[in-house]
Amino acid sequence: NNGKAWAWGSNQNGQLGDGITIDSSTPLAVNGLDHIIAIASGGAHSLAVTADGMVWSWGANGSGQLGTGNNADSAVPIQVPGLNGISAVAAGDKHSLALGRDGKVWAWGENSSGQLGDGTTVNRNSPMQVESLTDIVAIAAGKVHSMALARDGTLWSWGGNYNGQLGDGTVANSPWPVKIAK
Repeated sequence: NNGKAWAWGSNQNGQLGDGITIDSSTPLAVNGLDHIIAIASGGAHSLAVTADGMVWSWGANGSGQLGTGNNADSAVPIQVPGLNGISAVAAGDKHSLALGRDGKVWAWGENSSGQLGDGTTVNRNSPMQVESLTDIVAIAAGKVHSMALARDGTLWSWGGNYNGQLGDGTVANSPWPVKIAK
């Protein structure tokens, strides 16, 4: 099937990527994408990485989670500008992460709890590098927090922590990556 992505369910914001906003209880092919190597879905947006290392996004974009430089929803995949050499993506409720083959992490979208790791709580509608992270091999995103695993086994987390989800022994949010374990 040439690495096609399939989507189904709610489509109010175009998160199925089929060009319309009608819900579907059966799988639909995402428009125009082939050779997909990784996918992620957030609260109402979706992400895909193609074999050439490019990131594509579609769906809700009110917080900039599509990374397109604006806040307009899209019912079809749009290439995320400025990203290449990407191997994986992760999606929170309204934020997005990308992992480069070079071990760098990129973040964009909602940042109300510091989930972008840039030291602020300012939303970003374009990807920005999480500067303090290097040699990362895996990423994950929760509703309003983010995590990264380094090659040496070090685990980092940042963002919302109201239930202790950062694992740092507190319930205080952190807008910077915090080292959890090695």
